[in-house]
Amino acid sequence: MYEYKVVEIREGLMGGKMSGDKLERILNDHAGQGWQLKAITAAEVKGRIGPGGVDGILVTFERQRG
Repeated sequence: MYEYKVVEIREGLMGGKMSGDKLERILNDHAGQGWQLKAITAAEVKGRIGPGGVDGILVTFERQRG
């Protein structure tokens, strides 16, 4: 049996543009917890304030359940 985790990354959190270094850090941090990258999807990610969203990505991880 598997479990999944989805991480939303908004461009604003990445310093205004997608940063390969920051994305790599997120992937490695999750790998250290046993998560394997399943998919990266471009998406409009809703912000905390106001309507609409901003460009971002959804990173989906998978790992076997305990």
